[in-house]
Amino acid sequence: MPYEFSVTTLRGRNPLVQCITNYVSMDLAANLLNAAGASPAMVHDAHEAAEFAGLADAVVANIGTPSPAWADGMLAATAVAHRRGIPWVLDPVAVGATGYRRDLAARLLENRPTVIRGNAGEILALAGVAGASRGVDSAAGSEEVGDRAAKLAEQLGCVIAVSGATDLVTDGSRNLLIDGGDPRAPMITALGCALSALTAACCVGRPDPLAGAAQAMIMMTAAVQRAGDAAGPGSLRWRLLDELSTLDDAALATVPVRS
Repeated sequence: MPYEFSVTTLRGRNPLVQCITNYVSMDLAANLLNAAGASPAMVHDAHEAAEFAGLADAVVANIGTPSPAWADGMLAATAVAHRRGIPWVLDPVAVGATGYRRDLAARLLENRPTVIRGNAGEILALAGVAGASRGVDSAAGSEEVGDRAAKLAEQLGCVIAVSGATDLVTDGSRNLLIDGGDPRAPMITALGCALSALTAACCVGRPDPLAGAAQAMIMMTAAVQRAGDAAGPGSLRWRLLDELSTLDDAALATVPVRS
């Protein structure tokens, strides 16, 4: 496997990640970044979003609870990220649900995201397939979207990371599949949004965003598996944070990755 996955390196960098994310995910995204070894900053408003993006190491734009004011902040911050050449991640939450979200996603794509991280339904919606989601939930599995995700990644010139029972990361020519996890993970609200923030952190300092996106998936899989004896989704949530904070490089090596 010609990729290096190292949580030690991530913690050494301690990247500052500007998260323009939805109300539901703020708490989990911030705590998950702290546990992983990154530093979160929830800076949304258009009055300061662009200026802060000039200081950040990476930016996340998550359209989960969009409003015109937050949209302006996302557009301004991601424009700065693109200009500076720092990684930024688009999380197209429920992009197929409304015209407003589709329009906002299209405008954000003009700022050339480094990675798009979503579920299968969201990736299909970006590819122009209608009816693949119900609200924020996908009606398709990650294993069903491989060809469309690869084609979309090639078309947009970015990496696409699709989370599911098997995670898929593709840049159009290279595909990585990550197995494992816990079937109760989808019951933890906003875990995918937090994964997008972790993806941004893992892409900092890496010349290959495919490897960065894959590392985020691997870290999440390793942590949730180590928390697998939790009694239910509530304790799985806090156990996941505990396990993420103690992950080492050897733990990442236990996660199956296929190409």
